[in-house]
Amino acid sequence: MKLTKLFNDFFESEKGGVLLIACTIISLLLANSSISGSYLNFWHFHFAGLSTENWINEGLMAIFFFLIGLELKREILVGELANVKSAMLPVFAAIGGMIIPAGIYTIFNYGTITQSGAGIPMATDIAFAIGILSLLGNRIPASIKILLTAIAVIDDLGAIIVIAVFYTTSLSFINLLIVLATFAILLLLSYFKIRQLIFYIIGGIVMWYFMLHSGVHSTLAGILLAITIPFGKGEKTSLSYKLQDWLHKPVALIILPLFALANTAIVFEKGWDTGLADPGSLGIFAGLIAGKPLGVFLFSFLAVSTGVCALPPGLKWKHVLGIGFLAGIGFTMSIFITLLAYEDAMLITESKISILLASVVSGLLGYSWLKYVLKKRKPLLVKNTLI
Repeated sequence: MKLTKLFNDFFESEKGGVLLIACTIISLLLANSSISGSYLNFWHFHFAGLSTENWINEGLMAIFFFLIGLELKREILVGELANVKSAMLPVFAAIGGMIIPAGIYTIFNYGTITQSGAGIPMATDIAFAIGILSLLGNRIPASIKILLTAIAVIDDLGAIIVIAVFYTTSLSFINLLIVLATFAILLLLSYFKIRQLIFYIIGGIVMWYFMLHSGVHSTLAGILLAITIPFGKGEKTSLSYKLQDWLHKPVALIILPLFALANTAIVFEKGWDTGLADPGSLGIFAGLIAGKPLGVFLFSFLAVSTGVCALPPGLKWKHVLGIGFLAGIGFTMSIFITLLAYEDAMLITESKISILLASVVSGLLGYSWLKYVLKKRKPLLVKNTLI
């Protein structure tokens, strides 16, 4: 299976998982060091009405979602999801990878104060998952790269829908109307092929500000803005292509590492591990570690068995299982949904710790399994004849 340049560009841009791991370790060490107080105060320092942490989660992450929106648009129009038949396998796999983990979490937490966290184990962290996969080097078949990336992209779309539908609180309809009016104006600019970036930047800021005060999470303004950016035929001269090309590195090397630093500043106080046996933590563990591979594998098998799609050349069921394990790396999106699902600081901390541990286990399982099934077979020497 030949990879398109568009796909290769996306895959290469998302191999920053190692940097996220480093930032997480650094943040955990600083939060539990002698300078813990100063380090935590930095993230809680307020300016212009928001804390440093909020500016990252509400502001910079809107840029991350903007890039995700551009990627989704590209993949659907001219990328790996443009062909309906080819897209069915990752679509089914992603749906299974969202429904089963959410269902498992709900079994553990139904009727409790943590039942609102069902969306936490539904997400896959693109950067982490692809970063771990890239550690396997050139032995990775193209079909594995495509399926994992497509699942992660569709997962992000699912997470966006979940955030919009289930994690929206009280609404300010006036602010929402301003957002929608601005969105409509930007769509008209795009329709009439207005390519001056400044108009879209101003419109994006307006949408973000009023979305922030609307009750709907402000980062969704990034998705709306991405929809309005002129795409053309996806050529390199299009505004959409240029923005994707320019944003990949800042997002991978600055925004996501800052998110990791700000949101993993977790203090491990005495008895921190007791919360790991709570229903919320158990639901996250079971959802990410077991639910993700189970959902990805079963729904993929269902789609292929019913003739909806077929396994791509070079892809085997043991590979699909390995992809399912890697899909259990939640991290960025799981932490993001945690912040929306809970207000209690203790629940947020327990959930973050559970997400980190579950993501580490899923990453190790996925890497070890795929390394085993992809290992090169050594030639056998029989009677001086090389087989």
